[in-house]
Formats: sequence, C-alpha cells, structure tokens
Amino acid sequence: MTQQHVNRRDFLKRTAASAAAVTLAAPAIAQNTDGRVVVVGGGFAGASCARALKRIDPKISVTLVEASHTFTACPFSNAVIAGLRDLKQQQFDYKKLEGPINVTFEPATRVDTDARTVIIGDAARLPYDRLVLAPGIDIRWDGLPGYDEAAAARMPHAWRAGEQTLLLRKQLEAMDDGGLVVISAPANPFRCPPGPYERASLIAHYLKTRKPKSKLIILDAKDAFSKQGLFLAAWKELYPELIEWVPLSKGGRVTAVDPKSNTLTTEFGSHKAAVANVIPPQKAARIAEAAGVADKTGWCPIDPVTFESKLAPNIHVIGDACIAGGMPKSAFAGNSQAKGCAAALAKLLNGEKPDEPKLINTCYSLVSPDYGISVAGVYTPVNGQWTDVKGAGGVSPAKAPRSDRALEANFANGWFKTITEEAFG
Repeated sequence: MTQQHVNRRDFLKRTAASAAAVTLAAPAIAQNTDGRVVVVGGGFAGASCARALKRIDPKISVTLVEASHTFTACPFSNAVIAGLRDLKQQQFDYKKLEGPINVTFEPATRVDTDARTVIIGDAARLPYDRLVLAPGIDIRWDGLPGYDEAAAARMPHAWRAGEQTLLLRKQLEAMDDGGLVVISAPANPFRCPPGPYERASLIAHYLKTRKPKSKLIILDAKDAFSKQGLFLAAWKELYPELIEWVPLSKGGRVTAVDPKSNTLTTEFGSHKAAVANVIPPQKAARIAEAAGVADKTGWCPIDPVTFESKLAPNIHVIGDACIAGGMPKSAFAGNSQAKGCAAALAKLLNGEKPDEPKLINTCYSLVSPDYGISVAGVYTPVNGQWTDVKGAGGVSPAKAPRSDRALEANFANGWFKTITEEAFG
C-alpha cells in the first residue's frame, strides 16, 4: 500500500469523524454584539449555520425559519430506493435546536431588502441585521418538455427526499422481472453530482438480487461525471450487462418525456421504461428569486469569503442554492459553507473583517452496501470564486482491494451519523 493511499485513508477518517472541517481563524466571542440573524432553510446548510453561529457568539439573536417540522435527508436516500434503508432513518426534527435558537415553522415567502425584513406565512415579519438563505433547490418544471409536477407522479425525480423517494421504491418493487429502468441525468449544475450514478448502482444491486432479468439504462446529458472511472470499473465488476451508460455524445440527452407512455426521447431515439426516474434541471429555491439574489442562471452568486450575495446587500447564501465555483452542491459542502458563513457573520456583526477560510468537501457514494468510493477536495477563494486547491484532495484509488471499498462504505455511514448530529443534535 502506498504512503499516498495511507494518507488519503487517514484524511477520509478525519473528515468522516468531523463531518465538515473548515480552516479559518475562529473569531473571539464578542462581548457587546447585539445582532439579529435570520436563517431561512433548515437543511444541512441552514441548521448547521444557525447552530455554529450560536456557538461562536451566544449573544447574537438567531432565528431559523423552516416550513416543515421534519427534515428528510437526501444523502443515503438512494439506499431507501433500493430497499436497503427505511425512510425514517433519513428524518430529523429540530427539538435540539429550539431554545438557544428561535425556530419558526412557517414558509418564508418574501424578503423586503430595504426594511431588512423576512415575510413568513401570510403576513408575519421578521427583522434582521443579516439574513442567511439556505433554501436548497427547486425543480425547473419548464426545463424538460413534457415534465411537470403532474408528470413527477408517474416519472418520479426523487431529488428531494420524501414521498418521491418512496414512490420510486414502490415502482421498482411493482415492476416485473425483466423490466427496463431508465434514469435521466441532467446537465451540470445540479444537486449532488455523483447522485444519479450512486442511484443507478444501488438500483442495480436491487435488480441483481431481486429481479435479475431486468436492465438499467442511464441517459446522460453529459460526457463526464463525478468519480466516473471508479463507477464504471465497479459496474463492470459488480453489474456486468446490467447497467448501460449512454453519454451526451452517443445520444444520451433526453429532449422530451411522455408520462402517459413512460417514454423518454433523445436525439437518437426513444426509450420506453417500466420505471422512469427523470432527474430534471434545477435552480435555487423560490425564495432566492423572491429575495433578488438569483441571477439569470437560476443560482445565487456570492462573495466566497463572506458568502454575501453579489446582488443584494446583507443577505448571505449557502448550500445548494449558491454559486460556489469549484465546490459541488453537496450536504458536506453546505455544512462546510455554513461554518464559514457563521464565522464571517460573527465578525461582520462585530464590525470586524472576516478571515479568509478554506473549506473541505468529501463525497461518499455507495456502489453496493459494502462497496464505497469517495472524492475529497479543499477549496480556497481565488478571484472571487471558490477554487480547488490542486493536490489537496483526490479520489479513491482505482485498484484498491475490496477490503478498502468496504472500509469506505463504513466511513460513509460514520460521516452521515456525524453530519446529522452536527446539524440537528
């Protein structure tokens, strides 16, 4: 085993244990800070930011605005689809946040940037000195001809965990052995870049063990994807003849869907599926547009040091909704950004200059229950964008023994336990 491999294994152990390391100078707790921060969105980014900010400076008033009493996590939800995990294991409440943090269970509908006020529900108003938006994603319902909210009931996207996750699982369970499963993967950017390929892997595991006459096709709007070499090698080893990946250059981009016939059309032909998982184009959630922080791409440009919007003052955007340069849209990235943002906010509210952080992201994928792969990166602000620090990260070794793949699967489980504890207690 090479020294590089040993060092990388130690790195993954540490990041699995710490969930999201942030390299920055922790600001001293200000004795006279009197600031009001409202955080919209109670996912990995929002909940982590609220808790981190309160830990850094307990004197800051922090209010978390979240529409639902229960958060359903997307990481590991592909295992739910494959029948390896129960949805309840993905669900978390906010009871351990309430008290030090004011938690309001109402949807944020508008932002009055001039009055520095968030409008929640029908009319209630929450004033802020600094606003953090961590709203996650919305589906671009106009982004793929034939695919709308009604079509999602027949061709689930399952890209926001919950009912759609269970719907896709039930469709797989009801499918006859020998049926064709088709996954449509979108062009970048979108939430969790390796997600479609982990999903294909775990569905293939389900088919191999339950419905071995079936086949899975990935229709892809890209010619390359995260951890591609590792996934392709694993599929060849574990699921030969079961998974077919069709890239953009070979006609993989889906141009239209027909939910009535469960057909996906590409420039090269059409595919009639027994089960169709359509992952459509995405954008920042609706409140980002309402607040005026989303640009024409649908995502939110930010300053990488403070996470402040480049379009609206005193509003900071973290997590999947922001444009984070080289950082992917992932739970780990959102948690890492949350800690950096909290540190910056504490400085700003105390009239100080924020320190320039370095952020870490690690993304684990399960190819089977005991076969894990990962990618890790370190990011620093360069020319107004988060940029990958060359040589500081990497991917799982290409020719690692199966014992290492099993170890990475264990790391993935440990990471999920730690990051959910950090966010929700």
